[in-house]
Amino acid sequence: MNLKGKTLFITGASRGIGLAIALRAARDGANVVIAAKTAESNPKLPGTIHSAAAEIEAAGGHALALQTDIRDEANVLASVEQAVARFGGIDILVNNASAISLTPTDATPMKRFDLMFGVNVRGTYLCTQACLPHLIKSAQAGRNPHVLNMSPPLSMREHWFAPHVAYTMAKYGMSECTLGHAGEFRKFGIGVNSLWPRTAIATAALQMIPGVDIARCRTPEILSDAAYLVLTSDAKTTTGNFFIDDALLVQHGVTDFDRYSVTPGNRDFIPDFFVD
Repeated sequence: MNLKGKTLFITGASRGIGLAIALRAARDGANVVIAAKTAESNPKLPGTIHSAAAEIEAAGGHALALQTDIRDEANVLASVEQAVARFGGIDILVNNASAISLTPTDATPMKRFDLMFGVNVRGTYLCTQACLPHLIKSAQAGRNPHVLNMSPPLSMREHWFAPHVAYTMAKYGMSECTLGHAGEFRKFGIGVNSLWPRTAIATAALQMIPGVDIARCRTPEILSDAAYLVLTSDAKTTTGNFFIDDALLVQHGVTDFDRYSVTPGNRDFIPDFFVD
């Protein structure tokens, strides 16, 4: 099974992990909808919906760049409508867009709190709701539809909450969507899963966090390869899982992880949050 001819709606796909997942699908000849906010280049945060579309086309896929604020219901519904008009349907939704603020309660303004909940929780729920009728049609046509949320396993341990309560709640809200929607959509034959990295991933957004040593990170390709395995699995039997990237790859026979290291030969990786 591959992704040739499948249509993926990927939020936050103008750069980083979302773009890496898009490019892996493009190599199969997939259609990729880039639903992201950045339409004009920013020297601090490279990548736009248009540069992503060019990369996807160059990789062998078909791209549709749609400037989308996933907090805005009308904007999301319009983007989904345009995607369906262009490609005839939606087979896969990747809820990748996310907002982060690793701050304690007294240093988290409510504007930042609302941003994280608006993007991470509301955005994930809204995009899933908007794509659902088309995912159901995909299932009825035997096209193996999936929803993949880029969110962590649920672990109700104090040490994951205490340093940044708002961020943890917002990311766990995405994972709660996975848990609930997997059960709700099982009757349709739609797979709903989460995927999360064991180590920090070298993205432009991560580099903006002070003190992060990018040399001790892995590249986004480890997540795109893991996501590909989820999205090409049988949606009827692969659902409700909280996958960790390297563990999933090992299950599929991958033994060479050095290719995913920013620094070849490094074994001292920065662990990501939420992995016990």
